[in-house]
Amino acid sequence: MKLLSALLLSTTLAAVAPAWGQANTIPSQPHLLVKGSAMRTVMPDRFTVKVALESVDMQTETARARVQANAERVLQLFAQHGAIDGTVRADNLSIAPSTRYRNDEEVFNGTAARRDLKAEFPDAQALKAFLGDLKASREVQVSTAEPTYSGESRLRGELKAEAAAQTRESAKGLAGAYGTKITGLYSISDVAPNFAYGVQAGTWGTPGRDRFGDGGESATLDKMVVTGTRRAPSAGELLTAAPITYTENVYAIFLIQDGP
Repeated sequence: MKLLSALLLSTTLAAVAPAWGQANTIPSQPHLLVKGSAMRTVMPDRFTVKVALESVDMQTETARARVQANAERVLQLFAQHGAIDGTVRADNLSIAPSTRYRNDEEVFNGTAARRDLKAEFPDAQALKAFLGDLKASREVQVSTAEPTYSGESRLRGELKAEAAAQTRESAKGLAGAYGTKITGLYSISDVAPNFAYGVQAGTWGTPGRDRFGDGGESATLDKMVVTGTRRAPSAGELLTAAPITYTENVYAIFLIQDGP
């Protein structure tokens, strides 16, 4: 019996270790193309806040002193409300002329002293308490960033390893079902290969979307999907811990031949 090259897809929960480059070609020899996919949902544990300080005055020292005094108050609040060690960052003070336009003419306002501060809190409650004690003003501007997960790199590595293992198991099962045997690994990638089976790279369903039954997939890997309530990124708004779902995919091509 002459074996024809076939496209066999396998999708289950699994994931990947290091990132591999894209397999841009499909071999002419008989082969199996399998996909491993893994997903995990975690709760964020990093809540970031940024505070921009700026003061403008004709007296340079006055502007500098106001910014420094505000910086000291913010840093005290960071410590008071449990900002995570190593995440507190205070940029150097910068001083520059401040101007504005009046009747198409640039007018000198004075000297602008600026300094940016940033910190991360371990939970939404700590961030909320910090924001409650911080007095914002024209000279103290605060903003929050989308919550993140500190173990993202490690988690992605685990997911990629699981997906790679999934491709091996899928290939073995499929080869046995078709009465063939695997003779070697042709390529492995975390990007869907470009092939001529009527399905182009980038149209395989992502687990994140498949859960809701709308098929299709973006070819973008290392994709993070945040579920739960989403709010505008303004101070005091991103204070609910919505879960974060990470998905990793691996695509492997195994060479096969007839035989037990």
